[in-house]
Amino acid sequence: MLTRLNSIPHGMLDKKAHELHEYLPGPTLISLEGLNKQPLFLSILLHGNEDSGWEALRDLLKAYQDQPLPRTLFIFIGNVLAAAKGLRKLDSQTDFNRVWGDSDADEAIVMQTVLEEVSGLDLFASVDIHNNTGLNPHYACINKLQPEFVNLAKGFSRSIVYFVRPQGVQSIAFSKFCPAVTLECGQPGDQLGIEKAKTFITKLLLQDKLAQQMPEKDDFNLFHTTAIIKIPEQYSFSFDGSQADIEFIQGIERHNFEEIDSGTPLARIASGVDLPFLVLEESGEDIFNDFFILQDGQLFTRKPMMPSMLTDNLTIVRQDCLCYLMERYQPEWGEKIIQDKGKSWNN
Repeated sequence: MLTRLNSIPHGMLDKKAHELHEYLPGPTLISLEGLNKQPLFLSILLHGNEDSGWEALRDLLKAYQDQPLPRTLFIFIGNVLAAAKGLRKLDSQTDFNRVWGDSDADEAIVMQTVLEEVSGLDLFASVDIHNNTGLNPHYACINKLQPEFVNLAKGFSRSIVYFVRPQGVQSIAFSKFCPAVTLECGQPGDQLGIEKAKTFITKLLLQDKLAQQMPEKDDFNLFHTTAIIKIPEQYSFSFDGSQADIEFIQGIERHNFEEIDSGTPLARIASGVDLPFLVLEESGEDIFNDFFILQDGQLFTRKPMMPSMLTDNLTIVRQDCLCYLMERYQPEWGEKIIQDKGKSWNN
């Protein structure tokens, strides 16, 4: 069930994310009136262990306790029950950021209710705030290559990732009726990521409109997510050298947003494991052989690739994925730039 509030419960701003269940019984939509009536929508804690959104928001709201907000604010606080346990989601739950759309999951009913209540409000923008487990830069994600979306994302980071899969994420649902962005604020507890998110939200509260012109090509770096890598459930895997069907090289997560050369060894593969990964492109086709080659029990890259969200967290890999693969785009939307081998795009 969705809880609706029009104020922040007394004392809640002093609490950490894992304590919010003491104030909120579950997913909660809070509306706070501001001077500018065109609302900004924020979603936080869609994953219970990603608390930078709450940390940024509570600091911001404390600053406005004795004065009106510059803009009306709708806040959706997601998985407080998983947050209480420091988990992405509970075993009994469906991922809160995979059910904004065509889904039979119970959680999808809550998300659909939220969409029905805010989709007709002429939202200024939607911002979904996340953390990730691997070593990634701070970056922003968009789902439409339109000036308002690009300028919204660029306000948070020069690094912008464009993707259209998976379909059930919050930003894709909101992109159908307002500019929408996902913020990736580094790992939980990353203070710089929290401050950047707070500064970004504050600017949006004060901003009159989003720029309608595409920014200059040198002002940002655009990447396109082309595939997601998942590990089949029947295979074990490790990142610390311990015996498993797939034994990854140690420190593999350091390759995020960095081009990996062709012929780079990534893992040792046990005998009998012929297809250790599912490499699913946007159409759902498995393109493992386009990117990887197995030779003498070793897994090598077949061609240069650039991953994001690579993580060595075993639970997250099982619940979500190993990583995404990206390519670099020109501002002319769709023309690929030839990547400089070995060059990192961590800005």
